[in-house]
Amino acid sequence: METMQNGHSEISKKNAEELEEAIFLINRVKDILEKYKVIEDEKNTPILEAVNPTFNLELNHNKSFQNFFEGKSNKLARSVGISIAEQKETKNFNPFLIYGTSGCGKSHLINAIGVRAKELFPDKLVVYLNAHLFLMHYTDARKRNLYNEFLHFYQSVDMLIIDDIQEWKDAPNTLKAFYQIVSHLIHHEKQIILTSDRPPVNLKNFNKNLVTHLTGGLVAELEKPDLQLCIDILNDRCHRDSMKISKEVIEFVAMSANDSVSSLESVYNSLKAYSTVNNSKIDIRLAKRVIKRFVKLDEKKAPKSIKEKKKDK
Repeated sequence: METMQNGHSEISKKNAEELEEAIFLINRVKDILEKYKVIEDEKNTPILEAVNPTFNLELNHNKSFQNFFEGKSNKLARSVGISIAEQKETKNFNPFLIYGTSGCGKSHLINAIGVRAKELFPDKLVVYLNAHLFLMHYTDARKRNLYNEFLHFYQSVDMLIIDDIQEWKDAPNTLKAFYQIVSHLIHHEKQIILTSDRPPVNLKNFNKNLVTHLTGGLVAELEKPDLQLCIDILNDRCHRDSMKISKEVIEFVAMSANDSVSSLESVYNSLKAYSTVNNSKIDIRLAKRVIKRFVKLDEKKAPKSIKEKKKDK
C-alpha cells in the first residue's frame, strides 16, 4: 500500500510539473498574441498585424556587439553579422546561418545583429525568437484556425532571427510552415538569420529543398574561443563589475575554462559570488575550486603554463 501511495505521489508530482510548464508556455504564447491584432485586408481576409510596428520579440539590449569580442573563432561570423545589421536593404548573405556547439556565443551574436539593426533602422520589423517559441506559436495558430494569419505575420517581417532550429527535427509540420516562410522572405529579399548546433546538411529531418535554401546564403561556424578571446571577455566583465582580479588568475581561468563562452562566464560569476559573500580575494586557489565544478581541470598544466609564460618574458 505504501509503495502505491509513493508511486501515486511521484506521478502526481510529475503531472504537476508538466501542468506548470504547460501553463507557462500557454501564457507566454498569449503574451505574444496580445501584441498582435486581427485586421482585414482589401479582400476582407483576416490577417495578423503587430500592434506596434517596431515590436521586437525577446531582443536583449545587453547582448550587443559592444560586448561580443572578436577572436579567431568568431571573426568571420561577427564581421558578416555587423555587415548585415548595417545594411538597410538585404543584399548579401541571405539566409545567414551560424552553427556551433552549445555555449559558443551564437545566441549573443544573432541578438547583437537584431539590436544593431533596430538602432540604425527603427522602422524595421525585427523578430527574434527561439525555435521552441516559434513552434508554440505555430501550434497555437493551428488550434485557433489562424494559420494564414501566422504565415502572413512571419512573411511580412523585415528581419527574421530564430535560434536553435535543430529543435524542429521532430516537428515536420512546423518545418513545412517554416519552408513557406523562408521561400517567401528570400523571394522578397528579407533577411533571415538562424542558428543551429550543426551544419545544415546534418540537420535531421530537414528536407532537401529547405537545406538548399539554408545553404544558399552564408553558413559560418563559431568555434571554441581562443585564449586571447577568453582573456578579453574576462577583463571586460571585471571592468563592468569593478572587480579586481590579477592577471595571473585571469590567464589561469582563461586557459582552464575555455570550452565555451558560457562555461567561462559561469566560472566568472561563481568567482564573483564567492568573493562577494566571503569578502575574500580571488586567487588561484579559489579559481581551482570553482573551475572543478564546471570543467575537468588539469591541476599541473595550467599553473605551469602561466609560470613558463612569465619566464619567457
